[in-house]
Amino acid sequence: MTEKMTAVQMHGPGDLRVEQVEIPTPGPGEMLVAVAACGVCGSDIPRMNVNGAYRHPIICGHEFSGHVTQVADDVTAFQVGDLVSVPPLLPCRRCESCLEGHFSLCEDYDYFGSRRDGAYAQFVIVPEDNALKMPEGLDPRAAAMIDPSAIALHALLRTGVGPGSRVAVIGAGPIGLFAVQWARIKGATEILAVDLNEQKAAMAVEAGATHTANGDEEARAHAGKGYDVVIESAGVPPTIALAVSLVARRGHAAFIGIPNSTVQLEKAVFSHFLRNEVTLHGSWNSFSAPFPGREWTESAERLASGELRWEFMITHELGLEALPETMKQLFDRSIFSSKVLFLPNEA
Repeated sequence: MTEKMTAVQMHGPGDLRVEQVEIPTPGPGEMLVAVAACGVCGSDIPRMNVNGAYRHPIICGHEFSGHVTQVADDVTAFQVGDLVSVPPLLPCRRCESCLEGHFSLCEDYDYFGSRRDGAYAQFVIVPEDNALKMPEGLDPRAAAMIDPSAIALHALLRTGVGPGSRVAVIGAGPIGLFAVQWARIKGATEILAVDLNEQKAAMAVEAGATHTANGDEEARAHAGKGYDVVIESAGVPPTIALAVSLVARRGHAAFIGIPNSTVQLEKAVFSHFLRNEVTLHGSWNSFSAPFPGREWTESAERLASGELRWEFMITHELGLEALPETMKQLFDRSIFSSKVLFLPNEA
């Protein structure tokens, strides 16, 4: 008899079902991983409620960690029991971008949770070269939070942040909270966190922000002549415009947030960008060479050492049975949340 596992399958946008499905079998070069924790990414919320994925039914979830429970005969780098974190993008490793080491820009990639089955399930198949072994003693929940940390670091590395930098981080969700911490680690002496939600702004102080602001006017009051580095992680048109307006002369702004509507810059904002020779960076995913890159390896090291704090971000730890309703609540914002984790193998 084929063994079964619990998984949440999306049969269409908003149609999320907790079901019993077959435990997958690893093929050559693959491992079966028992999911320890899978975090909700901001992209999961519209995908699972309104947008859908590349195929249905599908198991979503891509911010995850787990323990290796089975390996194919040709897998040599891992053994049963290893704790791994899993970079969610599977690069083709053949296209021009991959050959240049720009794996985030892969032109023919696969992706957990939107193109292939992900980790809102008890088990998931992981290729050997898409797993990163975790440092001894690292909490599996922290290992599931490497993705947002790596995304924040990837953006900051685009900007040249360094000792003495003045940094503003717009959006104090998990990515923004990690950006605050990475800015501090990289030597920033002043860090402003901007979020409309006072609870999230308070979490930014816990992450190391020296100042907070709950709106544009307050943020500009702190800015003075502007910030050397601005990280935009909210992805809504007003915060994107605010980010551009907060940058100092010849400063840098990196944009992580994904907008769902047209972004327009007022003439005064565009003039500020133009006249101050501001550099605007797109920041996509979290990877560099050798794959998955320093963003992932440094995140794992700093989480293990305690330099990156993570536990204060967690607002929910839930079983898979709670996922359909929780995803609806996150979409209509009827609950406060920062990092929501699902623990598929805990009762």
